[in-house]
Amino acid sequence: MISKIRTCLWFEKSGHEAARFYVSLLPDSRVETEHVLGSDEPMLVDFTLAGAPYQILNGGPHFKLNEAASISVLAEDQAEIDLLWDALTANGGEESQCGWLKDRWGVSWQIYPQALLDMQSADDQDAAERARQAMYKMKKLDIAALEAAFERQ
Repeated sequence: MISKIRTCLWFEKSGHEAARFYVSLLPDSRVETEHVLGSDEPMLVDFTLAGAPYQILNGGPHFKLNEAASISVLAEDQAEIDLLWDALTANGGEESQCGWLKDRWGVSWQIYPQALLDMQSADDQDAAERARQAMYKMKKLDIAALEAAFERQ
């Protein structure tokens, strides 16, 4: 079934490679169609990432990806954070701050745990602030360290 609305990411090239990599990382993900238009490399790739519809356009060097748009992933636990972080920063990806990174194609990602959302919505806003301050010092988020900051009196 074709989605009426998709988030489209502009790539210079290799979008089909990126889409295949992304769908290998998250459940409920798949490449749907690759539209080859006059070359061996697909110009458009439609795919679903964790149930959300995306499209990659191999449009050439005219536009560049940047942090103004990112793919945000709510991780269940530290193991999922570690798996995604390691895979997405490998082969030329770049770590940033507070759970943000760029993959090797320049796509910006946010990888953050449900536990952090739970801490931030807690009644104890002093504890929430301690967790937030701990997060500001991190690149990849560490749930145990966030919880320790939250629990500290």
